[in-house]
Amino acid sequence: MKVPGLKLICLAFLFIHTRILVCYGALDDAVDDYTDETPAKPPPPEMDNCNGVFLSYAFTSRTKALPLLKNVSAQPWTFNAMATVVNSGTEEVKGWKMYIGFQHKEILVSATNAVLIDGGGDFPTAVGNGTTLAGYPKADLKTSIDTAGDFNQIAVQVELKGSMFGLGEKATPMPKTISLKNDGWRCPTPTKYKTYMHACCKRDLKFKVNSNKKSKFAARQNGDLTFMYDVVKSYEGSYEAQVTMDNSSPIGRLDRWNLTWEWMRGEFIYSMKGAYTPRFDTSDCVYGLAGRYLKGFDFTNVMNCEKKPTITDLPLTKVNDTQIGKIPYCCKNASLLPPQMDPSRARAIFQLRVYKLPPDTPPTILYPPQRWNITGVLNARYHCGPPIRVDPSEFANLKGFDAKVYAIASWQVVCNMTRPEKRKTRCCVSFSAYYSDGAIPCSTCACGCDNIDTDKCNPDKPAMHLPPDALLLPSENRTAKTKAFAKLKKKGIPKKLPCPDNCGVSINWHINTDHKAGWSARMTLFNWQEAPFVDWFVAVEIKKAYPDYDNVFSFNGTKKLKGIKNTIFFQSLKDLNYLVEMKNGSKPSDPKVPGKQQSVISFTKKKTPNIKIRKGDGFPSKVYFNGEECALPRSFPSSGHRSHLSIASFILISITTTFLLIITRFI
Repeated sequence: MKVPGLKLICLAFLFIHTRILVCYGALDDAVDDYTDETPAKPPPPEMDNCNGVFLSYAFTSRTKALPLLKNVSAQPWTFNAMATVVNSGTEEVKGWKMYIGFQHKEILVSATNAVLIDGGGDFPTAVGNGTTLAGYPKADLKTSIDTAGDFNQIAVQVELKGSMFGLGEKATPMPKTISLKNDGWRCPTPTKYKTYMHACCKRDLKFKVNSNKKSKFAARQNGDLTFMYDVVKSYEGSYEAQVTMDNSSPIGRLDRWNLTWEWMRGEFIYSMKGAYTPRFDTSDCVYGLAGRYLKGFDFTNVMNCEKKPTITDLPLTKVNDTQIGKIPYCCKNASLLPPQMDPSRARAIFQLRVYKLPPDTPPTILYPPQRWNITGVLNARYHCGPPIRVDPSEFANLKGFDAKVYAIASWQVVCNMTRPEKRKTRCCVSFSAYYSDGAIPCSTCACGCDNIDTDKCNPDKPAMHLPPDALLLPSENRTAKTKAFAKLKKKGIPKKLPCPDNCGVSINWHINTDHKAGWSARMTLFNWQEAPFVDWFVAVEIKKAYPDYDNVFSFNGTKKLKGIKNTIFFQSLKDLNYLVEMKNGSKPSDPKVPGKQQSVISFTKKKTPNIKIRKGDGFPSKVYFNGEECALPRSFPSSGHRSHLSIASFILISITTTFLLIITRFI
């Protein structure tokens, strides 16, 4: 179907044996018989007036897709569009990134000359909340001055194809906005037409560049987690690289990390040191492009031929293995701790030998893998940007000479922690207080309800308040106590009770005391999983009470977190660093018992004399367990009748048993 609207402007930039087609409206009038002899039209005035980076988005067509439905909101459509980035300024743009604010439940199926840096980067992917594109293979846009106006070097066009939903036939599905996402650039609200929008982005004069040093490559950036991909040796048809992973966040952490990336040009991993791929598979080489191009190559000893390999750390037992280990910072059971816990465990390094395919066999042709992603067991989610070419890394000279050794080529990948989506976290928090005889539990389906039968519980019903001792029980054993407590409080009991939180870790924050000179809280950690947590930590943001944090008695605690405000960091004491796993009860009929650790935390009121504990000032606004942000209750405990035996008392009795279990590990 043709898109109605502007029949303006398909501008062709003519250069040596090539043309770039930039569309400023519907492509109804695109000339099919265009030849290189056709004189180039003048550029549009808006680009002429842009001394910066010119962005545009042109919606070109859409067609109804099967199935054909009467329900307009459910009818799928295929669509085509063109995104254009032109460096029309005087400064080279390194590692361009363009944001497109899709808003019509779009699913992107393909994009030329770019990769996605959202959602893992795979196609097809839902982009209805917007997405960011990064240039590949051309990541940098040079200036017209340095290239004599060569549009191949200063501009890039991205052809977009996908599906969308929910619009009638006469509607034109345009994104909300477009912008350049590179640091130090500002973009105005785009000028919009029916099928086209454009914006001119300019340098933010207030932005402070990390380094004043002039370089042909981009400056290195800071992030929660950074990777360096350094090519240290290059041969005909292969190269050796070193990957360095640095955790810079004081509340970031990875346990049993798995790193993935995507080879874009047929590369494969021949061997590795300091890490390995859990899947040793050469079939993609034998039956793929590698087998076709590398005739006679022996693939027997190849480690991995997957386009998207998974890489993980070696165990501690391989640290001195001269064949696959024996390199600095390797072999730590795939754990990466915050630097303030242990700087030596905040870095990981591994090396790999990579084989390339024609036409990339010359030693000077080097491309890093794209679409980096890293995950842990119960840790924060990370969003990773594309590899950006930076100055070659410097290494120590292992031969003893007083000389500097540099990588042949270096790329940096910057990853930052993201907040978990609703009902997709993996830990949660409950609130209780000495002045209230019930606990506010973790929210219904706080960690999702995908793996339970929601026919037997209500995933949309708010969680019911619990009696004190119910916090010690698995969710499946709380029903009787929850009903009895609701009946005692004369609260209604729904036919279908709210679904449980389904979290592997829960944390109870209990207001223990409150007096004129200060107050105290009691924090209890519950491990509902079948594996222990070693060297665990909890970070608590508590804005109004933070200035008067005084002491913690059974954990280690500190307020000194670089770059993190109003947050107290707690970790286990030495030799008590295990949050043990959930265990069976004393009898087969008894409920399972979670692993637990607990400590009292004291606060003064010297700097906060007007703090209102009962109004919620004594409860945290954010809680992180091992880097994962936990779901919080939506309300605070209210004043009311207080039972003789408090929540803290029930938990304290149970903690004694858990403490004995921990001690037995070291006997």
